[in-house]
Amino acid sequence: MTMKQDLLLVLTIEAVVAGVVLGFVIRTFEPTEDVLSLIGFPGEIFMQIVEMMILPLIISSVISALAQVRARDARKIGIVTVIYYMITTFLSTFTGIVLVSMIHPGDPTIKKEIGDAYLEDTALSTMDTFLDQIRNMFPENIIQATFQQVQTVYKNATNGTDVIAQRRDLTYTNEMNVLGLIVFCSGFGIILNLLGDQARLMINFFIVLDAIIMKWISALMWCYPIGILSLVCRNIAAIRNLTETAQSLAMYVVTVSCGLMIHSLFTLPTLYFIVTKKSPFAFMTGILQALATAFGTASSGATLPATFRALEENLKIDRRVTRFVLPLGATITMDGTALYEAVAVIFIAQLNHVKLNMWDLITISITTTVASIGSGSVPAGLGTIKIVLATVGLPAKDLNLLTTVDWLLDRIRTSVNVLGDSFGAGIIHHLTKSSLLEADTDELIRQIREDIDILNNPQSGGTLPHSNHSPYSTIHKGAQMPLNTAPQGFSKSARASFANAAQTEKEGLLSATEIV
Repeated sequence: MTMKQDLLLVLTIEAVVAGVVLGFVIRTFEPTEDVLSLIGFPGEIFMQIVEMMILPLIISSVISALAQVRARDARKIGIVTVIYYMITTFLSTFTGIVLVSMIHPGDPTIKKEIGDAYLEDTALSTMDTFLDQIRNMFPENIIQATFQQVQTVYKNATNGTDVIAQRRDLTYTNEMNVLGLIVFCSGFGIILNLLGDQARLMINFFIVLDAIIMKWISALMWCYPIGILSLVCRNIAAIRNLTETAQSLAMYVVTVSCGLMIHSLFTLPTLYFIVTKKSPFAFMTGILQALATAFGTASSGATLPATFRALEENLKIDRRVTRFVLPLGATITMDGTALYEAVAVIFIAQLNHVKLNMWDLITISITTTVASIGSGSVPAGLGTIKIVLATVGLPAKDLNLLTTVDWLLDRIRTSVNVLGDSFGAGIIHHLTKSSLLEADTDELIRQIREDIDILNNPQSGGTLPHSNHSPYSTIHKGAQMPLNTAPQGFSKSARASFANAAQTEKEGLLSATEIV
């Protein structure tokens, strides 16, 4: 990492620590809601700015990446990505079930100490969540998908004044349909690659858009520490009854935290080492910036820019892999969430003296895996756990007990989600590296990579060797002949290229003018 990156990493970690310390200090003064709002205001603006960048970032990154990937390579990357995410999500769920069964944190006296709490029950089922996810993969209106997604709801069917049944209905919720956008952009990018030179101008557009967004985000990165400090400080300062909550739910927090630690420090590194034969801890060192950002923001989407930078610049993962795997992972892979949901469901069963048999545990593991993957369709946070509770016949009224510690566990499990996405990108890069290198022999893909390299390294003029269709070769050929004569070997891709060769072009034009 460069000195600037090291400084940004240090500032981000210090912001997290300072936010925790200041939060506990401010909490002793019992701040009012107005004071808490002012403390959290910089963080609120920070999150809005980051979320503003997510839509153009996903669209430009996915399309520009897949435009450089052959169709068969894109298919291989997609299949391996989905298999990896399904395996890791199931393993995290299994870890959570084993731990909560061994530690047994659910003590019925907790309900007496804190009191009964109620959440509105839901008629949603696992099938509804899964089908919503499929529906969102294929939005009927791509513009609407940028700000809304489909969700199943149940409405009461009445006969006068009496409720006689619940009717399933589809509605739109105000949340970006990231999965639908990824599916659309993936198809768009692959078709651009198939069209080749004919689509070079459109490919250039998305490459430049991606470069613009990343440059903008690079500047905004220096605002991350301020936003993270504000968010962490506000959340801690707003906690009520901290001592009572800590005493009552301590074992629950310890169980979830231990499960997340085992998954992040043993399961994922072991899987990475088995596949790549490389040190997983050296890999983790390269993404510390992304992990600190994930903890501070509690959002995988808001962490995407930091994760892109960490993997591409620190660990040299091919951007064609990161730009597809990470946005998809931020949407469907929820290792930490799956583990958290499994522990929460069994914890509530223990609170109510409900003994779960082996079939119930298997049902919970499958349901939490599906529900966590489909959590993008149910933006209620803890609401997805109600689906799992309904599946095994447990009451949802005790779920609100967990909201008092959810602010902390949410940050930890988000960091685990980002870690899982990053390891996935590393594994998929290792498995597809040879086919991607083979694809680099294609002239169009080679030239696109040259252009991207030049955009990202304007000072050095890029590091990749230039192809015969590069603007450099075109300019030098043009310098040896009149301007009204087309240079030999000049192609549509060369005319569409935008390589940063201003000085060389100027010299070439001057030479050509002298000849004329």
